[in-house]
Amino acid sequence: MIAVALLVIGVALLNVYASALVVLRAPLFSTRLYRPMVLNIGLSLAPAVVLAVTFGAMVVSAFLGSSLLLWSTLAVGALVWLLALPNSAYLITELNFSHRQEGERVPLWYDIVLTLSLALSGMFNTLLNVLLVQMLYVLVARPNEEDPLGGNDSWVIVAVVLVLVPFGMYLGRYLRFNSWDVTHPRAFAGKLVRHFRTRGTASEALGFCLTHTVLLTILYVVVVIPAVVLL
Repeated sequence: MIAVALLVIGVALLNVYASALVVLRAPLFSTRLYRPMVLNIGLSLAPAVVLAVTFGAMVVSAFLGSSLLLWSTLAVGALVWLLALPNSAYLITELNFSHRQEGERVPLWYDIVLTLSLALSGMFNTLLNVLLVQMLYVLVARPNEEDPLGGNDSWVIVAVVLVLVPFGMYLGRYLRFNSWDVTHPRAFAGKLVRHFRTRGTASEALGFCLTHTVLLTILYVVVVIPAVVLL
């Protein structure tokens, strides 16, 4: 648990540092605050908020002794969380430096550190979220086992999430979809179909999703699994 706690602290510090760089950019260099970055930071933290609310609801369900309510809460929370999670990894797309304008007075070195910190905070938010969901799942599914993470089912869930997140990122970057657009399924489906009817978009989407899935998987293996091993 110490390794997981250190990971949580490290990710929290990375978020604070990235946020500070974004906010201080305006007064330090007498330029305007780039509000889309502030919004994206908030959206990046949204999945963790969903997890906290879901966990609280699950504790209440367990206290009431209702297995059906417990699993229903987990299912609904997991769906909302999955829809929100691409917002975290989406921060890696800030590396395109779209916030810089011609004749920008902010030094390039500052924006390099800023965007890199922002991208890393989003990626690590994603990894930590996936780890917490994996732990939450085994806590409910196999609470009494000595090695709850030894089963394959939780790792299958991790693999599926790491495939779906880049697809959500793609929809956000190229189709400008937001998580809440799924509440309008007809418009959502229509725009999605029209987009993929365009020649070359399917292969571009595949390349985007594949490269980002591989990146997330490597980071999960390097950063998260050592913490899991030490549980």
